[in-house]
Amino acid sequence: MKLDTIEIPIAEEIDIIKAVFEAKDISRAAGFSKNSLWMVAIAVSELARNIFKYAGQGVIFIAPLNTPDRQGIEIRAEDNGPGIEDTEKAMQEHFSTGNTLGLGLSGVKRIMDEFTITSSPGNGTKITARKWSKNA
Repeated sequence: MKLDTIEIPIAEEIDIIKAVFEAKDISRAAGFSKNSLWMVAIAVSELARNIFKYAGQGVIFIAPLNTPDRQGIEIRAEDNGPGIEDTEKAMQEHFSTGNTLGLGLSGVKRIMDEFTITSSPGNGTKITARKWSKNA
């Protein structure tokens, strides 16, 4: 089954749910275990919620990854919001600028296999996270 990249604009809270359902469908098609599928869903939920809360709007891109020896999923979160002043600090557990537990970005990094973040004040934020299926 060939799947293409899915683009989900994030502008309302309902869009977060749409992104989670799409991520679960692609993860299932890639052969993820139930636990891994839920980890991807949590990561997408966190990234989409951050777009909604801090940038107001942006886009979640979800793409299947297929290599000769494994399958996976790539999640890209992009916005043109205010950006993050100090990404290193933002990645520390319990750091929050929004009166939350401060486990979001660091949690996404921990549960995904690959994680990169690019952000600066006034230039928005771009995050790419990948998870590989252990069943493929």
